[in-house]
Amino acid sequence: MVELTHSLGPNFPTFDGAPAIEIERKLSFARDGYNMNKLTYLEHVGTHFDAPIHFSTNGPSVDAIPVESLVCPLVVLNVTERAAADPDYQLTPEDLAAHERTHGRIPQGACVALRSGWDAHVATSRFRNADAAGVLRFPGFRPDLAPILLERGVAGVAVDTLSLDHGASRDFAFHLAWLGAGRWGLECAANLGALPPTGATIVAGAPRIAGGTGGPGRALALL
Repeated sequence: MVELTHSLGPNFPTFDGAPAIEIERKLSFARDGYNMNKLTYLEHVGTHFDAPIHFSTNGPSVDAIPVESLVCPLVVLNVTERAAADPDYQLTPEDLAAHERTHGRIPQGACVALRSGWDAHVATSRFRNADAAGVLRFPGFRPDLAPILLERGVAGVAVDTLSLDHGASRDFAFHLAWLGAGRWGLECAANLGALPPTGATIVAGAPRIAGGTGGPGRALALL
């Protein structure tokens, strides 16, 4: 098994730069006989899921994502060299075509993961990579890839960055096309570099929060 989930703490990088989570000790073993914390966080922090309702009017909420779409073949597209040279790199249809020429067609119901190597920067400011104007610079999916993935019958996508769209996006066009079609996404994935291009299975533990637009979860890969 390969862990695809980062530990979530207050210092985990966030899209807006605010603290990721507030952890307040409410009860302690020494005083109360058991430990318990109160957690306060936005839905989209840490390794987390995007549900269709996150970018649509009436798409499924996170608790309504079909369970059969959360355990699926995992396809990993490696663009680490391109991302190192260009932090604004976007995964293209040509990247997908090159992968399929070598490894075969993306299987029906798969999760397609963009491996940019960005998880190596998670403990530094490079993960957000904000420029002087505050614009974030990290890789993502190019919007015109969404219809191709939909045609392949892909169930979900994953990235090792803060967003399915590249950091400088202002229209979130991939989010709109992908989540708007009823599919799910996983952001801030860890350890994609430990996986082969094909052959692994992802177990995507999306939270079951009634009406939620997403939320932190636990994802792992089986080899």
